[in-house]
Amino acid sequence: MYSADQARERRRPVTIARLRRMKEEGTPIACLTAYDYSFAHAVDAAGMDVILVGDSLGNVMQGRDTTIPVTVDEIVYHTRCVTAAATAALVMADMPFLSYCDPSMALANAARLMKEGGAQMVKLEGAGEQAHIVEALAGAGVPVCAHLGLQPQLVHKIGGYRVQGREQAAAERMVEEALAMERAGADMLLVECIPATLGARLAGELQIPVIGIGAGAGCDGQILVLQDVLGITPGRVPKFSRDFMPEAGSVSGALAAYAAAVREHRFPAVEHSF
Repeated sequence: MYSADQARERRRPVTIARLRRMKEEGTPIACLTAYDYSFAHAVDAAGMDVILVGDSLGNVMQGRDTTIPVTVDEIVYHTRCVTAAATAALVMADMPFLSYCDPSMALANAARLMKEGGAQMVKLEGAGEQAHIVEALAGAGVPVCAHLGLQPQLVHKIGGYRVQGREQAAAERMVEEALAMERAGADMLLVECIPATLGARLAGELQIPVIGIGAGAGCDGQILVLQDVLGITPGRVPKFSRDFMPEAGSVSGALAAYAAAVREHRFPAVEHSF
């Protein structure tokens, strides 16, 4: 019988190629956010495939109303803390608001996230108009995850945190944008707060893994915010999330329960979907 740490040490590092194989084999991809060394160690030990150092740290670590004030320096710092702990999970880092306005800026900031922070992939929000940014990053050897659906960095522009893609025209546009991102060289797609039927359609039409957060069980994988999984988020908790602590009784138990629920197709359930 191996301890959690021994099992963690024996686990092979997750790569982009492995994530693509998981999609092809129909194996759900378990992802979670983390922002510091201790929690990243626990998330990695629980067997997560991907750890996201999200700009959601602005909300859950800094107490801000939006992710907009988060800086590149802050993401670099938190990514460095997380990569110091993660031995198997692939670490993905968010590119903050207005840090990728043009290809040269995007390349410079992605270089910092990877070289200083140790990230293995960067994530950026944006629809089809960001395809040239993705193309420039991919062309330089930077693994990219595109983020469609609800984009928290656009909260002021879209007028709040609302489900996206409900109307047929909006859904068709999102499919076109996702395909454009894939053609531009994106290695993964994250979709947030969209109808479950649209999430399943995107996973079916794209060759790259599609990770959902509030996007239904038909996606290739799921991601949540760490604090939501542990039930320590102040205030209102998103409909698409679930607190795994009451049943698990410990941090390590809750993280393992979340990963198992994703892999066994028990999360998300209908009540967590739109």
